[in-house]
Amino acid sequence: MSQEPGHSSERSERKELPIERGFPIEQLSDIAEKESYGGARQWYRPVYTMHKWWARRLGSVFRAISLYTLVDDPENVEIYEPGKNSQLSNFSSESTDIANLLKNISLEDSDALWNIYPKDVRVKDKKILDPFMGGGTSIVEASRFGAECHGRDLNPVAWFVTKKELETGRTDADALKDSFEQVKEEVKEEIQSYYKTPCPHHPDEHSADVMNYFWVKQLDCTSCGDVVSLFDDYRVAKGRYDDDDKYHVFCPECESVVLVEGWQSECVCDECGHEYVPKEGTASRGSYTCRSCGQKYSITDAVQEQGGYELKLYGLEYYCTICDERRDYDRSDVKGYRQVQQEDLDLVEEARSEWANRPDLQEFIPDEKIPEGAITSASSVSGNDVFQHNIKNWRDMYNTRQKLTHSLLLKAIDSIEEENAQEYLLLAFSDCLRGNNMMMGYIQVGNQSDHIFRTNSFNPPQRPCESNLWGLDYGTRTFSSVWEKVLRGVVWGGAPTDRYIEYPDKDGYPKVPRNSELESPETIETEPFAQPIGENATVELGDVRDINKDEEYDAIITDPPYYDNIIYSEVSDFFYVWLKIILEDRYDGFDQDATPRKESIVANPFENKGAKEFESELRDAFGTLQDVLKDEGVLTFTYHHSDSESWGELLESLCDSGFEVTATYPLTADISKFISGEAVSFDILVVARPAGDRQPISWNSLRRNIYRTAQKTRKQIEANRDLSEGDIGVIEMGECFHEYSKHHGKVMRAGEEMTAKEVVQEIYGVIQQGSEIGEIDVFLDLLETPDPTYNDLNKLTRGTDASPEQMEDMRLYRIEDGEFILGTWDDEKRMAYIQERVNGDDEALNALDKAQFLRYRYERGKSTQNYLSKWDVDDELRELCEGLADATGDDTYRRILGADSTLGDF
Repeated sequence: MSQEPGHSSERSERKELPIERGFPIEQLSDIAEKESYGGARQWYRPVYTMHKWWARRLGSVFRAISLYTLVDDPENVEIYEPGKNSQLSNFSSESTDIANLLKNISLEDSDALWNIYPKDVRVKDKKILDPFMGGGTSIVEASRFGAECHGRDLNPVAWFVTKKELETGRTDADALKDSFEQVKEEVKEEIQSYYKTPCPHHPDEHSADVMNYFWVKQLDCTSCGDVVSLFDDYRVAKGRYDDDDKYHVFCPECESVVLVEGWQSECVCDECGHEYVPKEGTASRGSYTCRSCGQKYSITDAVQEQGGYELKLYGLEYYCTICDERRDYDRSDVKGYRQVQQEDLDLVEEARSEWANRPDLQEFIPDEKIPEGAITSASSVSGNDVFQHNIKNWRDMYNTRQKLTHSLLLKAIDSIEEENAQEYLLLAFSDCLRGNNMMMGYIQVGNQSDHIFRTNSFNPPQRPCESNLWGLDYGTRTFSSVWEKVLRGVVWGGAPTDRYIEYPDKDGYPKVPRNSELESPETIETEPFAQPIGENATVELGDVRDINKDEEYDAIITDPPYYDNIIYSEVSDFFYVWLKIILEDRYDGFDQDATPRKESIVANPFENKGAKEFESELRDAFGTLQDVLKDEGVLTFTYHHSDSESWGELLESLCDSGFEVTATYPLTADISKFISGEAVSFDILVVARPAGDRQPISWNSLRRNIYRTAQKTRKQIEANRDLSEGDIGVIEMGECFHEYSKHHGKVMRAGEEMTAKEVVQEIYGVIQQGSEIGEIDVFLDLLETPDPTYNDLNKLTRGTDASPEQMEDMRLYRIEDGEFILGTWDDEKRMAYIQERVNGDDEALNALDKAQFLRYRYERGKSTQNYLSKWDVDDELRELCEGLADATGDDTYRRILGADSTLGDF
């Protein structure tokens, strides 16, 4: 029987959580956009910028998820005013009356609970799990509510990063500063001595500091033997300050660095008069061309044949603090670019000599080989292959000066006796590595060094940039600048603040929170919360599938892996081999040569794991989560995908594991593509609960339920909220998924069970193309309704394109002596109506008229062949006969389109 969309019996018996009834998409989108802009993360929630982790969700997203997931019982919620640590007495304010807030949440109005988003909210008796904690965002945000939080991850780098994030809440920042000063005293001067260059203005008086050295790879010409420097173009950097409309370029003739008007057209070197176009380098698309003879050859082939490549230092970026303090020169003169001096080359040799004479430092450089994998070797995931560039060991990613300075710093960190301080220093060192290696270039237009994970893979550059490890007042990803980020994270973890947006009291803005004094939205930072991070949180290293089944959790809040989006094990090895130098004897998981690969739930072609294996492993993981979740518990997670196939895989994995989807919400989506049916990348929030007993249903009945659900959902939202088409579509999907989840594995079409993927494809069509519930759909619903009445008819036509009047005109029902009678094939008045139309214009017949007429003739042994030949037996008629058979249990409808029955047959 098809029902009015709403709560299933299982769902109505179980307490519905706020996150199932609505979610504050508008307010969250606004603050998330602010948090994600540029470098805002390190100020909004600095704890998450202490160390790199990939595909890290925004803290505001998981705070909102935690709020709408955990705050479900007024008796177990306490609200404190940030900055005062005073409980809001008796929830006296209308905006903080929890019972009312919870009562008022719906799809039409999800704002209510957002009132307490900026408050210091505490929940009691909640046990939370994140089994894919990664960089720790979900577990950190959940811990801010005072819940008992358990985090888990297979990757030791993720485990260590999250461990230190959670420990910020009980760490004294001043004690860390003392340890930093100890390291600074021990090695800063020595490290900085290798990043000096004669001051361009007073070379005999003092040195300037080097911010970045610029190197270029060189190969021999395979024809004439000349050395070829692999410049894709000759840009060094964009001009600064008054020269920001010009470019610093390298002259290939005299090797000077000069300032020119533009780099894409011909220019003249001021030093030697050479005319050239800086845009036209020697290397392009994997090949290099000799400037002398014009020979063109493959770069990787030459690397292999010549046993590697040479590196040439050709320029540097400097900053002279002395000249800057004196104010003797313009800003562009005290911080700028120049060609290499002999003193710079001498310093390279000095570093090489020192490294060769320091055997005590060798243990502080990783000696592990780089494992072959999907992103270290060429594969469908990455087109780069580090081995083709003669990079075989992790230490090959660093030049000799970097090996020297890195090992000096790590040795100093190792000497710190206080373990917690040492680990935060190690965290800063590890993170700064991504900006201190020879696997990154320089961003000329941005005047800054790049980092190794711009593409989440290893892409050996032709022009590596070597940065100053310790760092100056300027520069990015230096040890000192990363340490400042770590300190900010620690301070914030002990007394976290939050940010939210207040809106003017005008149309076109969210209703909560509003400020009548504002003319435009304003971002507000709260006072510090008294509840620190991680107070009741623990993290474990291990596979989600090995979680102790005796644990029972109220909620699982997580961000699982997405197919082959990122091969976490391979990219994290870059950090792991350095971290293990200090942590190997301290923690489990740091005693291997690499992080776990085969066990990782991710599609990895190098491990022969594709879509099938990923789906199977994700299904196993969801099965474990279903086992450890309380019957009244909830699974909420974010997910990323790009098409209906991904939706289907996800829904099937969840339903096979004993979950039913109860809601989905958009985090980001490409609206135009969603509407047109193209592939589109979504970030979505999925809400699921343990499934109840699933009931069998025909596809025709389910389809009508889905039509109604999608239509009702859209009307509810459009009437009350200003959401985009793409956002509404994602919410519709969630409601339709719930309709399907109640019947997973028992949806039948033409006698065969439909898969989740097939149903999702149909749902996609309903949402993209819209749906209409007409008279025939309502008639089928009435056939499935036991002892239908006129009230049932009214209920089923409400909000559809059908009306009781039209259905009465079609003789699909009548009322005689107070009795409600359906117009079935054996109803005399219905058949008279159809016969009249058959005798008249065939075009006036609809599919139901034809099906019932054929059924009538079949029953009386009359031939149907003439009508089958005359009428177009299309998919609509076939599908309707299936629906009639499902609704009535009369399988004759399945036979009438494929047989000719006459009296002689009986």
